[in-house]
Amino acid sequence: MNTKSKLLAMTADLQANPRSTGQGADVQSDPSGLGTMFPPVAPRAAARTGPGQMLQFRGQMLAHESELRGLKDQLQQHDGSLPTRKLDADSIVPSRWANRHPASFSSPDFARLREDIAAAGGNVQPILVRPAQEAGKYEMVFGHRRRQACMELGLPVLATIDAGVDSDLRLFAAMDRENRERADLSPYEQGAMYRHALNENLYPSNRRLAEALGVSHTWVANVLAVADLPPPVIECFRSPLEIQPKHARAISAAYEVDRKALLRRAEKLRQAQTKQGANAVVDALTKQSGSIRVPQEIFVSGRRVGSWQRDGARRLVLEMKLANVPDALVENLLAAVSDALEKQLESVNG
Repeated sequence: MNTKSKLLAMTADLQANPRSTGQGADVQSDPSGLGTMFPPVAPRAAARTGPGQMLQFRGQMLAHESELRGLKDQLQQHDGSLPTRKLDADSIVPSRWANRHPASFSSPDFARLREDIAAAGGNVQPILVRPAQEAGKYEMVFGHRRRQACMELGLPVLATIDAGVDSDLRLFAAMDRENRERADLSPYEQGAMYRHALNENLYPSNRRLAEALGVSHTWVANVLAVADLPPPVIECFRSPLEIQPKHARAISAAYEVDRKALLRRAEKLRQAQTKQGANAVVDALTKQSGSIRVPQEIFVSGRRVGSWQRDGARRLVLEMKLANVPDALVENLLAAVSDALEKQLESVNG
């Protein structure tokens, strides 16, 4: 048998792609239903000899390898990315650590957010979820307002699915970080979130919580003071979202002086037909005109250095927060205050 006959015998079972032969063959005529086992190459006439068929086969393999390299390059560009898709809002369940107060879904800010999502046909910035234990369900990590807006509008929710959030500690930290970066959580919501985590022993102490989340101990104490106000006091405000740490400090001071009196004043405010602004509520609760005043902050060159207020006995309480101040400077400061008070008293007494 000559060389040509041997090559023809070796390649007799190879099939060229019908679409590449120019013969217009129908792929469905192949009993396997696959048409060809190789990807198509540029249309050209079918090879008539064994060597030609071998060359055509090699060309198909090279084209296939080139396509695979291109696909690998595309996949590498997305290495480490998370899947993002549109989900039915009802398939997303709130987390047990959800930090949004119902009042946040009826605020002007939420109304504007809902209008923006409606105009865009959905949320442009995806929320973050993790797979829930129930099949087909997802647990919210952050993005409660965006999910609520989409649900009210009857729109699917654009969501990033992160299975790596595999513990409540990671979920809580991710939720807290996102909310603080957006600066859209009220002190009350932030404090309620921290209090919930502490009560559920997610963190053993305020200090450990602050260290784990990368926030200051002062910040944690301030927002906890808001969330820890007695419920009858919180109900005096139009919304707990209005309460600021300075309000909580003033109310707490008055509460320590005379709890029963403050709670009586709170009951009167709750029975009133109209709700007042936050400052007016604090004034009414603390009787600012006759006893305790809201702490007034002291600034030097735009930096907060302390505060002053009246206590229950009408005494002036001055608090200075200056770190690493030399003793000599403290003495000069006290001397300047003493001198100013002396001059003021002399002018009053005539």
